[in-house]
Amino acid sequence: MKRLYGNIGGLKANQTKRLEALYRRRVPVSHLISLRLLREISRLSREMRRQIGLLIDRKGRVTHVIVGDFQKIVIPDLAGYRQAPGRLKGLRLIHTHLAQEALSEEDFTDLCLLALDFMAAVTVSERGDPLRVHAAHLLPRDRKKKPFLVLGPLRPDAMAMDCLDRIRALESELSLFEGTRKTEPGTERAILMHATDLPGSLGQESSSELRALAGSCGLEVVGVEPYRRLPAGHLPLGKGKLQELAISALQKGATLVVFDRELNPSQIRAVADRIQLKIIDRTQLILDIFAQRARTREGKLQVELAQLRYLLPRLVTKNTAMSRLTGGIGGRGPGETKLEINRRRVRDRIVRLEAALERVRKNRKMQRALRGKKRLPVISIIGYTNAGKSTLLNTLTHSRVLAERRLFATLDPSSRRLRFPRDMEVIITDTVGFIRDLPQELKVAFRATLEELEQADLLLHVIDISHPHFPEQAASVERLLEDLGLMQTPMIRVLNKMDRVARSKRAFLGRRFGGICICAQDRSSLHGLIERMQDLLLNPSVKPIDSPSLRDVISQPYGLGSD
Repeated sequence: MKRLYGNIGGLKANQTKRLEALYRRRVPVSHLISLRLLREISRLSREMRRQIGLLIDRKGRVTHVIVGDFQKIVIPDLAGYRQAPGRLKGLRLIHTHLAQEALSEEDFTDLCLLALDFMAAVTVSERGDPLRVHAAHLLPRDRKKKPFLVLGPLRPDAMAMDCLDRIRALESELSLFEGTRKTEPGTERAILMHATDLPGSLGQESSSELRALAGSCGLEVVGVEPYRRLPAGHLPLGKGKLQELAISALQKGATLVVFDRELNPSQIRAVADRIQLKIIDRTQLILDIFAQRARTREGKLQVELAQLRYLLPRLVTKNTAMSRLTGGIGGRGPGETKLEINRRRVRDRIVRLEAALERVRKNRKMQRALRGKKRLPVISIIGYTNAGKSTLLNTLTHSRVLAERRLFATLDPSSRRLRFPRDMEVIITDTVGFIRDLPQELKVAFRATLEELEQADLLLHVIDISHPHFPEQAASVERLLEDLGLMQTPMIRVLNKMDRVARSKRAFLGRRFGGICICAQDRSSLHGLIERMQDLLLNPSVKPIDSPSLRDVISQPYGLGSD
């Protein structure tokens, strides 16, 4: 016999057999439930003084028999019944209410979060007879009112309501939602969640940057939803907002939800279990982009290390009862659980990656020593992601390093030789870019790359002055330089994309930020920058630029990326 779910302790043997026999019942596809089955669960429910629930599929088969207590039932895990985008679960839930109440808020929440075909509650009399059936189903479009339609109360003998045709009509309207049919095969359709409680304009900036990150990762953004962060708890947002998110994901055919903050493992599991969708946070999104962009062995090692460091505390399993037997003295009996094995393997791989990256650091140190013997000055280009660093390197050295207008278009640093007009040769390096809220795992993994900055004789801080929040971005970059102890290295602020700024503002910005305005795509605009670089390299006694205006800017935590 198939198993029973829920609160089955203390049941009598005949009650258990009668419950198991419910699996043999069949419901006509046009009916919500048959009258005979309705009477049977009502009598059993009153007799046991416990709610009884049935999950029925579209062929009329009972897939789950659930036993609760007097007030509620708990729906089991339905991971094996994942619905496609724009489709319902394919299951309806009919359960008894012994206190003769209609559908509760919990019932409506389960209907929305689980995307059930129908949710129905049967009121039961003291004699065990079904009195009325209260049913509801989701609505296919966004409505100003509630996202579901309540049917009834219905008489127990009025269960013929063309259920299958009604469900197919609902799904047909869901599939016609704008943009659903334009999705490329294999493309994830994402809803972005951005917090509304950030100070000032940082909320809008965070939303715009999250959208740019999603585009750089290859996601199709089908919606952006605001939410208020909860101060603590296992859910990052309120239950009402979670219900709205589930409905929005269903109506827009979303397959993925991305949060603009880092979520802990329990929060990810809590949201995923409730709305049955893949949940990732901003950290996972950035790690995925870095994994796509890494080309060199070093870059791949650093990204894999960051991914494993992020994954290790999030390794969970719903069933740790599986164990293996190991032979030998001290190894008899139940061994490691599958979860413990996975964690051990991840830790072992992290140790090997750290050793490999340590060898990379030593090789880089040897290369820097050779450059020191040749007395070639090193110039490092730094800046916020998508500020134009790779474009500047290409223009200065006539190179063809990948440069695109998206976040993290390139990841691995590139070095080129540059000869100045005064017959002076230098090494110029395009380093990994910066971004706010960099995952801590990436900061640790990219330590070998950041060490290149320590050997630089000159830093070029490229700033995109056409961006509405460029002061905050520039402050984020220089905060990281300060943490690395690099603010004493001579630095030139390069105010890029001046062609997108009014002529009257260029001189003002140059004075305020102590920088040189350029257009990285126009070599003729770089003469002043080249002269300034030569002066600083030929005169090491020049003091680094003081930047009180940037230190006064309130900015978010910084991070790494690339342009």
